[in-house]
Amino acid sequence: MALNLTHQIGTLAGTPMQMDAGAVSGDSTSTVNASAVWRPTSPTLRCAIQKPELKDTISPPISPCRSPVPTSIRADLSVACRAFATDSATVTVADPEGEFREIYKQGGAQDKGKGVPVFVMMPLDSVTMSNTVNRRKAMDASLRALKSAGVEGVMMDVWWGLVERDQPGQYNWGGYAELLEMAKRHGLKVQTVMSFHQCGGNVGDSVTIPLPKWVTEEIDKDPDLAYTDQWGRRNYEYISLGCDTLPCLKGRTPVQCYSDFMRAFKDKFKDLLGDTIVEIQVGMGPAGELRYPSYPEQNGTWKFPGIGAFQCYDKYMLSNLKAAAESAGKPEWGNTGPTDAGHYNNWPEDTPFFRKEGGGWNSEYGEFFLGWYSQMLLDHGERILTSAKSIFVNTGVKISVKIAGIHWHYGSRSHAPELTAGYYNTRYRDGYLPIAQMLARHGAIFNFTCIEMRDHEQPQDALCAPEKLVRQVALATQAAQVPLAGENALPRYDEYAHDQILRASSLNVDGNSQDRQMCAFTYLRMNPHLFQPENWRQFVGFVKKMNEGKDADRCWEQVEREAEHFVHVTQPLVQEAAVALMH
Repeated sequence: MALNLTHQIGTLAGTPMQMDAGAVSGDSTSTVNASAVWRPTSPTLRCAIQKPELKDTISPPISPCRSPVPTSIRADLSVACRAFATDSATVTVADPEGEFREIYKQGGAQDKGKGVPVFVMMPLDSVTMSNTVNRRKAMDASLRALKSAGVEGVMMDVWWGLVERDQPGQYNWGGYAELLEMAKRHGLKVQTVMSFHQCGGNVGDSVTIPLPKWVTEEIDKDPDLAYTDQWGRRNYEYISLGCDTLPCLKGRTPVQCYSDFMRAFKDKFKDLLGDTIVEIQVGMGPAGELRYPSYPEQNGTWKFPGIGAFQCYDKYMLSNLKAAAESAGKPEWGNTGPTDAGHYNNWPEDTPFFRKEGGGWNSEYGEFFLGWYSQMLLDHGERILTSAKSIFVNTGVKISVKIAGIHWHYGSRSHAPELTAGYYNTRYRDGYLPIAQMLARHGAIFNFTCIEMRDHEQPQDALCAPEKLVRQVALATQAAQVPLAGENALPRYDEYAHDQILRASSLNVDGNSQDRQMCAFTYLRMNPHLFQPENWRQFVGFVKKMNEGKDADRCWEQVEREAEHFVHVTQPLVQEAAVALMH
């Protein structure tokens, strides 16, 4: 059933959007495009940055949040937003100047220098449940626009629940093959995420893609394959790491299933590895992150800034805990996890276990339990990375692992939300150095979120400190000599957030960073909001500045002027893309 433009864009973005009544209706099968590139400003060209009289003033968001709802779209980029939502628009434009076509052919706007390459996350539903490309024409147009803006490439989720959905060992790469060829055709690099988790239930999840059907059937037979909290609540986002080495999935272990999937991916796309496919991000938990599902939003179980809950109460995790307690000479510690650690939405001082004075986290038992809990997560990472490294050796791709940016209650002594997620990080212990060292042993990239956030933007009563957290992670990766990459945790399109990303990516955290900077940054996310005129202008300037690197001597205002010129000259090319969607 065709939706009107308002509903289509709202569906794409996961956010209600108000549009003019005259918006075009159509099928939700497209995206957006602008195809041109950075062009040096002519010495005789004079351009002014025009600011509308009534500009939305949106306060920096607190976490978690949704992107602001636009109220107007300028004509030159409205076709781009429309391309995201419909195939049925009718646009007639003159043919763009050949010089811009030629610039596009020559490789886009990117300056190959000493900067930080920018990737852009593709929509979560880029491939449909029937294994075809979603909004094919618009996807192609969007990739052209991103290339013209100078981005290095895109990040693409490759969902286990789609590819191996019906039968174990039967892989349908469907739309992924077409998307990868599309990226190659436009000269874009691709970070592919081996997404072994469920889509749905986390911040920003706009669609639901469950685990493979045959996997959920096994979990239904044995619910202890799912992560479990102390109240018996099961979590179906990711298989419990407690059964990593048990042949519980129709004769295979979960790690064998992940390995077979990665091997099949390598065999299918071997000709693209190292050239178009430059990175394999290996999913290791909910949202693809190496962590426990300690703060699930689904069904309102957890709300920011609650401390979350430990996820070690399935029989396989408890069996391992019992063995660890007996080995430590404390068998009484092996019967259960902490029973005084509160509920998902408590704060640290609400609980005996996490309170700052006399809290169980800082006792002998607390040290035993938290050491075991975090080590189980590290061992899980070791097992999967060992496999991934052996599969992708000599293919030219980098391997990365995503770590969650859990910044709330960071200023407390116990760091309760980090502890329940499996990061044994407290005021007296560095929990990120062991993770960095584990990744370094396998030559993997440490990918970290919340790079765009500033401490003062967050609720101060919850002692949020994302900047301090990013600094700690940067120092840990420096000590372990492991590359650090970044992502923004929430959608941000404003210059204030871009400036924070630029600062954080330079890794000037100790006054002695020298030439060190992030190895890459992945921007969240390709959607209609990105292609609004003001957001697009800001984004183009941001990419340009990131590409120039930390030693660039040009001021931000100059980059903004070039971005304004870019938006102006790409107007006919954006319209050309909209016309192309009709054919």
